[in-house]
Amino acid sequence: MIHVGTCGYGYEDWQGVFYPSDVPRGERLAYYASEFDAVELDFTYYRMPTADHLKSLAAQVTAAQSPAGQRFQFAVKAHQDITHNRRGGPAPFAQFRAAAAPLQRQGRLGAVLLQFPYSFHQSQENVRYLEQCFELLPGLPLVVEFRSNEWLSQRTLALLREAGVGFCNTDLPELPGLPPRTAFVTSETAYVRLHGRNAAKWWQHDEAWERYDYSYAMDELGEWVPHLLDMAEDAEHLYVFA
Repeated sequence: MIHVGTCGYGYEDWQGVFYPSDVPRGERLAYYASEFDAVELDFTYYRMPTADHLKSLAAQVTAAQSPAGQRFQFAVKAHQDITHNRRGGPAPFAQFRAAAAPLQRQGRLGAVLLQFPYSFHQSQENVRYLEQCFELLPGLPLVVEFRSNEWLSQRTLALLREAGVGFCNTDLPELPGLPPRTAFVTSETAYVRLHGRNAAKWWQHDEAWERYDYSYAMDELGEWVPHLLDMAEDAEHLYVFA
């Protein structure tokens, strides 16, 4: 099954554009779930989620009363203590697992995204850290995103396949050191993030959002279609987020 959605949903500048002007902030997710059947939660990277909060989001989706809402799935981005700071020991992993539990029990946890920074280089130490992540997040539908092209190797793909972990394929600007566009499937969960091709702002920007300020042309999206169809045949669920 192919699920399509966006990275985040609560953007103020969507009001009056995607969301009707009269939709209250607390009803945005229910409206979103009437149009899309998946969302990637990115706020969970900046602040550790709680079980009550994620449970409440699932309840809002259920209230959507639409076919998309019935099959709606959440992809949850792992907290920065897990992927970027990497100094908290087992504690943040346990917190994150507890928070994700309600979504998993309801069958609404589509994926947990471990997005590592460009500075996370391929090394024995970091390979071991990846393995620790898999050990400390058992039973979760994990997907790993590498921002450095050093990780694009058969060894990496074999590591993920053996662990039953998905590979996050990305659409990024064509810049040295960044991964090229791929269509790898290493688990039952296939994943694509369309980050945009704003090469001018990727490294040089005042605000982080500027690097993602990009509108795809139809022919650029069309490039993905045959690859997505192939990926969907090899995976139980394929998530595509912009």
